[in-house]
Order: sequence, then C-alpha cells, then structure tokens
Amino acid sequence: MILVTTTKTLHRLLTPLRGIADDLRGRAALVVLGCLLAQMGLAYGYVFPALAPDILDEMGWTRSEFSFARLPQLTAMAAASPFVGFLTLRYGARQIILWAVALLGVIFLAFPLVDSLYQYYALMVATGVALTGVGDVSVGYMVSRWVARSRGLALGIVYAGSNIGGVLLVPLVIVVAERTDWRTALFAMGAGAFALLLPAAGLLLRDAQGEGHPSPAPDDITRRNSMRRLEGDDDLNLRAALRTRSFWILFFSLFTFFFYFLALLEHMVLHFTDQGLARAEAVRLYATAIGLGIWSKVGLGFLADRIHEKKSILIDYGILALSSLLLLADLESWLLWAFVASFGFAYAARDVVYPLIVSDCFGLRYMAPIYGALMSTLLLGATGPLFAAAVHDYSGSYAIAFRCFALLNFVALLALFFLCDERKVRDFPVSIDTE
Repeated sequence: MILVTTTKTLHRLLTPLRGIADDLRGRAALVVLGCLLAQMGLAYGYVFPALAPDILDEMGWTRSEFSFARLPQLTAMAAASPFVGFLTLRYGARQIILWAVALLGVIFLAFPLVDSLYQYYALMVATGVALTGVGDVSVGYMVSRWVARSRGLALGIVYAGSNIGGVLLVPLVIVVAERTDWRTALFAMGAGAFALLLPAAGLLLRDAQGEGHPSPAPDDITRRNSMRRLEGDDDLNLRAALRTRSFWILFFSLFTFFFYFLALLEHMVLHFTDQGLARAEAVRLYATAIGLGIWSKVGLGFLADRIHEKKSILIDYGILALSSLLLLADLESWLLWAFVASFGFAYAARDVVYPLIVSDCFGLRYMAPIYGALMSTLLLGATGPLFAAAVHDYSGSYAIAFRCFALLNFVALLALFFLCDERKVRDFPVSIDTE
C-alpha cells in the first residue's frame, strides 16, 4: 500500500516535469534560448542611470536635462509597438529581432560620438525603437508559436532575460567605465551586440512554419492548457479585436499598470527616503524589488500552464493592487517588505500573463499586431511619474498620488473579471488578412 501511494505521488510530481521536457525540446528549446538572449538586449536600456554620474560630470548637463530623455524614448517605444506588431506578422519575428539587435549595436557604437544634449536625445529615441524590436511583442509571438503546453513557463524563462541581463551587464559596464570612461563602456556594448547577441540570435531563432511546433499529447495534469491552439481560422485580427469589450479592458488595465509601475520606478527610492530610510537602504529595497522579477516570471509562468489564462492575470493584478494598498500604510518593517515582495512579483509577472491572455481572448494568429496596439498605452502610462512628481510638489507628499494608483489598480482588477474568449461571442465575420 505504501509503495503504491509513493508511486502515485512520484507520478504526480514528475508528470509536469516530463511534460515540460517534452514540450521544450529540440528546435523549440533552441528558439527559447535565442529569445532569452534577445531579451537580455533589453538590459542595454538599464545602463544609463548607472553611468549617469560619469556622463553628467563630463557633459555638464543637469539631472533634469539628463532624465528628460526618458519621455521621448518612451514615446518612441509606444509609437513603434504597433508597427513592430504588424511587421512581425508580415515578415516574421526573427527578421524583426535581428534587425533590432543590429540597430542596437549601431546606436551604441555611435554613443561615444555624442557631444550635445540633442544628439543624446536622438540616440535615446533610436534606442527605444531598437528595444521595442527585441521586446515583448516580437519575442512573445515567436515563443507562443513554438510552444503550446508549457507556453507560460517558456515565456517566463524568456522574459527573465531582461532581468538576468541587467544583473550581469550593469556591473560589467560600471567596471569598464571605471577603468576607462563611459564612452568606451558604451562602445564595448555596441561591439558586444555584433560579436555576441547578433550571431547567437541568428543561429538560434527560427520562425515557426504553418502551425508551428506541435505539442505532445496532453496529460492529466496539464490537459486544459495542453489544448491551447497555435492558430485558428477564427482568430480575430486587430480590426475585429478593436470592436470587442476585452480589447478595451486590456487596454485600460495595461495603461493603469504602466501609470503605476513607471511612477514607482521613478519615485520609489525618493518615497522611501521621505519616510526616513537611509539612501543605501532605500536603494537596496529598490534593487530587491527589481531582482524578484526573475523568479516571479518563471514562477507565474509555471503556474499559468496549470490554470486558466484569466486566473493568471487576475492573480497578477490582485497582487499588484495589494502592493498599491500597502503603499498607503505606514512603512513598518514587515509592511515595507510586504510591499517590496508584492510589487516585485507583480510588475515583472505582467510580462508573462499578457501574451497569454491576448492569445486566449483573440487567438494566436494576430497576437503580434494586437499586442503591439495594446503596448501603445505606454505613452499614456509615461505620465505616471509626472503625475506623482506634480502631486508631491504641490502637497509635499505622495499620498494623493498613491491613493489614485490604488483606486485605478482595483478598478482594473474588477474590469479583468469581464474578459472572455471573443472568438466565441463575436457576431460578425472576420476576414483573414494581415491587419
């Protein structure tokens, strides 16, 4: 009896692992690895705050002038996202990613030539376009077409690349800058894009043909998500998706996410120091929240393969809303760490659940242009840091801004309950085109 019970327990524990091994094998495994490396290219955007003291000392710019580059860069990323989605659908994700990596290399080779603030702004805008090309839309589309049953885990692994890249790249760049200067450090990054990232991506990445990579037969534990379709003739294109309730719910919830996330990214350390924490402790908490992203992406990705996509996004946004509530409390020791843990988990896991819910609501075939259109909310969300700063300047506190963030997060959470598979409820024909 004990032997039978032990055998059943081991079977239940090993079945998910066996399913993962079956799904992430052969060419699919290489594609996931290639997408992971491509996502590490997003870390190229993380180095500028770390190099800020060196750049400001040499160029004589103010902090406001230096920081203003974020706004046109985010604007460029928001504007480029729909085009990246359309181009990914038309030419394939591989071509978009390779061109984006090459553009990233050219831009960073040009950074050492900067001798004016406007040149810096122009290159930062170009960097935003390149980062969009290796971002969530193109990479998420490629992974989703290759992997079905373990799609959540595969996306989690791939999207953790940006966090891994930040952990590995930023300290290395600082070492190079300390031994030489910031111009040499950025030039080395440009050379690295051509010497390492571009060859690796070119070797590993492949666009799935036809129906993509066939998944193994379903097992008892992952039966629901093993039935994920790669593509279908009833998938909704962007024009059809724009007429649905679910698209605008996702649009609003993504706006509220960026509005909150970007504001916290900019003002978290300042808020902690306002509350009496030492700057070193505030920075440590900030770094901890960012570092949690590696584990949250993989963890929620693994869970998302075992529950419905709608439950996945509700869990993520529920934790996100909780984090905004914790900001309203007095930051005692355990509440402070509860905020760091909840925010660090939820902000990063959003990367994983969004491609899943987009394909669940509208189908996979047109996921790239639909997700690209949704990412245009980045432009609206970029006003979050400005809103928080204006509130603080007017009232001397972030309290009003944090209350607004909490309200918006809970409204978004409630709205997400009304998501549905729009392919089942639409009452109009969908033309199969590339819109």
